[in-house]
Amino acid sequence: MTMNAIAPVIGPYRTAFGPDGNPPAHITARGLCKEFQGEVIYDNFNLDIPRGKFVSIFGPNGCGKSTLINMISGLVPVGKGDILFGGKTLADTRIGYVFQNYREALFPWMSAFENIHYALKLRNVADAEARERVKALVARLGVKLDLSRYPYELSGGQQQLVSIMRALIVEPEVLFLDEPFSALDYEMTLFMRDQLQRIFEETGTTTVLVSHDLEEAVYLADYVLLLSRRPGRIADFPMVPLPRPRNDETLSRPDFVDLKRHCLEIFQREVRRP
Repeated sequence: MTMNAIAPVIGPYRTAFGPDGNPPAHITARGLCKEFQGEVIYDNFNLDIPRGKFVSIFGPNGCGKSTLINMISGLVPVGKGDILFGGKTLADTRIGYVFQNYREALFPWMSAFENIHYALKLRNVADAEARERVKALVARLGVKLDLSRYPYELSGGQQQLVSIMRALIVEPEVLFLDEPFSALDYEMTLFMRDQLQRIFEETGTTTVLVSHDLEEAVYLADYVLLLSRRPGRIADFPMVPLPRPRNDETLSRPDFVDLKRHCLEIFQREVRRP
């Protein structure tokens, strides 16, 4: 079974990438295959992710959302297939990754500053330069956080913000986030969504977010990648034509409500599919 890079037209939201005026692909995946314990997760799966855009991935439980970004980012091996980043290999591409479990992602014996600094230390950046880059990132993002504190002294949202900054400090070409707010309470989730939106607007980094929250997926994204049940295919890939910055009023805009309804219909269709 062959999956096309651009899914069939479904509703009024269909879009494509390439020379027709839409953004060119930054991540190109062709022929991805992956099995786990004898179950086919992806079979000849193709995907284009546009450069400098925010893409949310949403789909039924167990459809392979995290597996997809883990394959693209190199965290898990690809059974078969090719992945390029603007024509380059993964080894030649700077990747940032923010994990779901922020409590285990940070080193508890290091301060917040040291946790962020460590990402540069791994890349053999001189200590003085690394410290200046951390200070510059903090200033650029306008973060109001005491970075001398240790992770256990920070709230969950603050810890996840440190994780995001650690991923950003290497100036990644692509930033992956795997359900980064799922363990936060609702108030902190809303705060972190707006923080992430501001970071994206400030940096323009190609960003790929796995989310289990449809409202969040649509609110943050330029495009929503809707996946089918296993074996994974593109059920739809609608553009989100909403102006930035987005706020509470965005959630009640007719075009937001209509697009969210469209995505929900696709999701429910895939959940019911045998």
